Formats: sequence, C-alpha cells, structure tokens
Amino acid sequence: GAHRARLDPTRRATGSRPALSVPDSGPAAELAGHVAALLPAWRERWGDEVSFPARMAWQQALHSVGWVAPQWPVEYGGRGLGIVDQVACDRVMATHRAPQPLGGVLGLNNVAPTLMRYGTPEQKAHLPAIQAGTEIWCQGFSEPGSGSDLASLRTRAQLVGDGDDAEFVITGQKVWTSEGMEATHCLLLARTDPDAPAHRGISALLVPLDLPGITRRPITMITGESGFAEVFYDDVRVPRSALLGPLHAGWTVTMTTLGFERAGVIELAAGLEQSVDDLVTALAAHGLDEHTRLELTDRLVEARLVGLLGSRALGRIAEGGAPGAEHSVIKLLWSRATQHQGETHLAALGLAGVADATGRRAQREYLLSRSATIAGGTTEIMRNILAERVLGMPR
Repeated sequence: GAHRARLDPTRRATGSRPALSVPDSGPAAELAGHVAALLPAWRERWGDEVSFPARMAWQQALHSVGWVAPQWPVEYGGRGLGIVDQVACDRVMATHRAPQPLGGVLGLNNVAPTLMRYGTPEQKAHLPAIQAGTEIWCQGFSEPGSGSDLASLRTRAQLVGDGDDAEFVITGQKVWTSEGMEATHCLLLARTDPDAPAHRGISALLVPLDLPGITRRPITMITGESGFAEVFYDDVRVPRSALLGPLHAGWTVTMTTLGFERAGVIELAAGLEQSVDDLVTALAAHGLDEHTRLELTDRLVEARLVGLLGSRALGRIAEGGAPGAEHSVIKLLWSRATQHQGETHLAALGLAGVADATGRRAQREYLLSRSATIAGGTTEIMRNILAERVLGMPR
C-alpha cells in the first residue's frame, strides 16, 4: 500500500505539463518546435480523428518540414538519427498526443528499411514516395491458417519465361492486411519453390495493388471500423524485377522486416506512460474511488516497467549490441499493459461505460486493446521465444 501511495498517478495529471520529459536541445527539441507549430492547425481541421485522410494530412505536414522519417539515413532523405534520438522523438509525439503518420508502422518503419537493405536502385526509387505519402505500403504476410506461422503460407508465385521477359504469376490469398484497402503497394511473401523445406522456397515480391487479378475486401473489426483487408491474387503477373532480395530467400528478408516491427515496440513503450496520464485525466471527471486509484497505480507501474526495459534495450543498441529476446519481453509486457489500461478505463466507468455516450471512447479503447496480444507477434509466440532463447527450454 505504501509503495502504491508513493506512485499515486493522480498526482501526476496536472493538465498543465506533459508527463514525459522532452530534451531542451538536440533533434527531439527541434521536432518539438515543429510539432507545436503544425499540430494546432491540424487539430482545427481534424480534431481527434484517426481516419485515413487525417493521418495522411499529418504525414504530409511532417514531410513538409523534413521530419516524417528522421530515423532514415541522410542519403535517403532522413536525418540519420540513432535509435536513442529516434525514441526521444517518439516521446515528443506522445507528449503532444500527435497522431501517427499514415505510413508510420508499415511503410516508413518496416518496408522502407527493408528496401534500403535489399532493394535494387530501381526499387529504392520508391523511398521518396513512401516519405511523401504518395505511395502507401502494406505487408502481404498472414493467410487463412498461416498467421503467426508464416512458414506455412500457401500463396504461390511461379516464375515463368526467361531473361528480360521472365515474370512471376501469383495465386493465393492474404488476410488481416493492415491498410489493405488504402494501400497502393504490397510487400508480398509467396512460395516460389513448393518442394523446398517450409522456411525456404519463399520469396519477397514488390507488388502494385492496381494490377489485374487483385481483389480486395474490407474486414470489419469489432469496433465497426475496417482497418484490415483480405486480398486475393488470381494469376497476378509481376516482372522478375519485382523480386526483393535473392530468389527463395524471402524468409531472411521477412525476418529483417519483422525485426524492425518488433523493435518498434520500444517506440510504442515511449507513449505508454503518457496514456496512463491521459487515462487519469479522463477518469478524474467521474471521481476516483480508492479501488480505481489503486488500479491506476498498477497501470503506472506496468508502464514504467515497460519503459525501463525499453531504456535498457536502447542502451545496448547504442553500445553497438543487437538485443533479440528482450524485444519479446517488451512486446509481451506492452501487450498486457495495453489491455489492462482498456479494462481499467471501462470498469471504472461502470454502467455508464456501456450504456451511454460518455463511455464511447472507453469502449473503443477496450475493444482495440484486445488486439494488442496478437499484433506484431502473438503472446503465445512471444512466450515460446522467451522459453527457448532465454530460459533454454526444449521445443
């Protein structure tokens, strides 16, 4: 009880200052100046909207001042920030409650670094368009029956023809494709050697989504929104130049992409403690009983733990290390903390949380939080990784 009292989060929600500290100098301070200048006009137009057009407008605003992808190398239009400065910039965005750029998770953070590492000069020409938001990229990974187990995917890409006329003919289905309805391009995984072992014989292809034979259907989530799509490929033809990385080496390319995705959980951790402050502010208007105060304190402890682990991982990266399994620890704890916040918010409102308009935000947050233990690697997969790579348990 005494420990909880010392961490009472209700003392933090002053409403007059951000809960997360922002440096007074350096890249994060420069970004803070741009965000402070750009965000009021964006909010005047979009409010709290998180729609496709709203996020596109914010990405274009950041791009106009050269801050949409500060983590990218300078030669590709970024600022060459290391991961420590990058996460400091993410804290700036969390402090100001700025929206996430449209291509923030997939195009800017996942697909683009993979293109930088494996792409040909012609393929790297996509990078300026990804920054500007004129190209929206998605990932064609999951399939019905092949979600976390990507090695079991069945979408086929048969290489036909010779020389400059060679092309891949793609047939199959992808599902749970984020931004799949709005995307213009897809980083697609397909099996190019059906006789090879499961983790081999897979290739990565860059596929424009306006080609003949592609059909997209929205997937309606439990919130009523459609942030995902199922995508069908019926004899879709792309030139051999669409191959990203070596033929049949898509698994290696994919692990690079997923590595960027899971490293991005460290960035999400930067905003977790800020979300606790927002939750306290939201609930304070309804009155906080002792049980709710203790629940909020637990949420703060969880957020600080995730932040602590993220800081340790960043320190190792800054020293030239390459943390692996600890990313899975952070992902596991972040997932549970995110779900607990959604549960706490809805429970604290009681019947009002489900019976009238005052609880709509809490309802949406709760429903969205259910996916936290699935997105970016399921909790079951994270536990397997920790059991095998940290604890040394047998498969």
